[in-house]
Amino acid sequence: MLLAAVLVVAEAAFSAETTEQTPVLRIQADQIVAPVSPIFSGMMTEEINHSYDGGLYAELIQNPSLNDNPTIPVHWTAMQSGGAAASIALDNSQAMNEQLTTCLRVDVAKASATALGGVANDGYWGIPVRPNTLYRATFYAKTTPRFNGSLTVALESSDASKTFARSTVEHLKAEWRKYSVTLTTPRGMAATADARFVLAVNAPGTLWFNLVSLFPPTWKHRANGNRPDVMQKLADMKPTFLRFPGGNYLEGSTIATRFPWKQTLGDLSQRPGHPGCWGYRSSDGLGLLEFLEWAEDLNAQPVLAVYAGYSLPPKNELVKPGPALAPYVADALDEIEYVIGDTKTTWGARRAADGHPVPFNLHYVEIGNEDWFDETGSYDARFSQFYDAIKAKYPRLQCISTVGNEQPEKKRVHSRTPDVLDEHYYRSAANFEQDAPAHFDKYDRNRPKIFVGEWAAYEDIVPWDSKSRSLPPTPTLKAALGDAAWLTAMERNSDLIIMQCYAPMLVNVNPGARQWRPNLIGYDGLNCYGSPSYYVIQMFNANQGQVVVKAELDPALPAGQPALNFSITKNTNDGALFAKLVNANSRPQPLEIDLAGVRRVNSRGSCIVLKSVRLEDGNSIAEPTKVAPITEKIAGLGRRFRQTLPPFSVSVLRIQTK
Repeated sequence: MLLAAVLVVAEAAFSAETTEQTPVLRIQADQIVAPVSPIFSGMMTEEINHSYDGGLYAELIQNPSLNDNPTIPVHWTAMQSGGAAASIALDNSQAMNEQLTTCLRVDVAKASATALGGVANDGYWGIPVRPNTLYRATFYAKTTPRFNGSLTVALESSDASKTFARSTVEHLKAEWRKYSVTLTTPRGMAATADARFVLAVNAPGTLWFNLVSLFPPTWKHRANGNRPDVMQKLADMKPTFLRFPGGNYLEGSTIATRFPWKQTLGDLSQRPGHPGCWGYRSSDGLGLLEFLEWAEDLNAQPVLAVYAGYSLPPKNELVKPGPALAPYVADALDEIEYVIGDTKTTWGARRAADGHPVPFNLHYVEIGNEDWFDETGSYDARFSQFYDAIKAKYPRLQCISTVGNEQPEKKRVHSRTPDVLDEHYYRSAANFEQDAPAHFDKYDRNRPKIFVGEWAAYEDIVPWDSKSRSLPPTPTLKAALGDAAWLTAMERNSDLIIMQCYAPMLVNVNPGARQWRPNLIGYDGLNCYGSPSYYVIQMFNANQGQVVVKAELDPALPAGQPALNFSITKNTNDGALFAKLVNANSRPQPLEIDLAGVRRVNSRGSCIVLKSVRLEDGNSIAEPTKVAPITEKIAGLGRRFRQTLPPFSVSVLRIQTK
């Protein structure tokens, strides 16, 4: 977060005329409206926009197990320098094991010490290479019996004019073996993504490769870990939970392509990967255990989604409730046992064998995803079957239904009362701003609590319209103002909204990488940035009390003018008030703040402001902080003071009271 030591004196002089013209925010600091849920703000994740492969998951080789295309070794090319001759092809006759049955055959017809022949991988829009960095390369290989050459492993520029790092492997064997090398780049080089990974030999022969891997340094130095810069962006949001495997990724495009959690466990050589639902294959290098460790690394609770027998439109494949669904219920119980079972259980023992004997901190299980798309009405029976089985074995777990209050009555009938209902909102910024003041007032507080498991404001074009692909991958300030308004609504109603998370969270900004917009955090191979909406969430999460206090705006802004959305929380330990204020208007908005229920107000406080001149302004790789918050010191505070909100702004005031 950007900081600036700017002193702003709050206006304290009032006249009768000024009071009549300026709205007053009346805060009753001693009147608690609701507690703020301790897990109110978290994260939702699914494999979309290359969120994992080519994104958070740090693996740099694309198509490492040669399964991305059944006929062509995509992202691999023959490498022949200085007169060498080589060709490559997929080979199904040299299976490495039962899981990885397709390998890469490399035939080198001509090679020498000065003319290497082999194969190169182009990574995800290039291999990112940084100075003074150690990379760990591993691969499985075999050769013909009489091959006696040596293998060079290298990072080099895409045009082969520069070599950034290299290592040599001698004495390759005629049976499958795993090889490991380290590659260290020089201090003086410039960082670049215009690079490739090379495996090349100095003698003619035939070689086979599989599960080729290249890892840079990772978050907390995990061997199969995540990108440090993206993880730092996530950590800076201070999330309290991680919902996974979220969205359509859980269900798959068909029953057969649902998230196969058991196939994502153990050594990478046992993970074949599976077809994703957004146009590319998932390597499953980031599997169930890695999801759980991701949450653990951020001190966040896992929120586990289990497959509930329904896969996505357009096919809408369905498992009928009853005996046909029983194996899927059993599979979900196995998955939960892997997460929280003790080491004497079958799947708890498997988790321990995978390196994590201590159970994870699981409290919530979501049954399915967006099952309101199921037009057969089977979700009630399917939910009941899962609910009964989960509660019988794990009575303390909270079960989340994917059909919330926003759905028609015929779709949200529940024979078993869910502990929590999941609702999703993708709406225009203007809709969020207009609906935020009263949306949740209509909810019956005697019904189950709400998890807003996906939400995001868009500017004008709906995310599922192909025209949105012409827009920047991350939201502008216009969308961020809508997001901020919606956040105030959810926070004010946190007696009802116990969890919420923006979606989608991640996007690779390279051409052809994304399938959806807007997205919270953007990146390429070398850089990442937060959108204006990212900073809104960060501002809100870092400045939140334990309770919501009563506040009213008097009078409301004139009809036709964007609402002044707000939420006030209080820290019960020290009396600090946090006022979130959203001015989506094109003009400065003077506001009088009237504090009641406090003995004393510190005259000095702080204000974090996110603003820009134009609604169309946003952030990018080139301008990562064009729209970013600035922290100002403010003075002249009291039981009654004035604060002018800039045009197109989100402000968070911290007011110390006693």
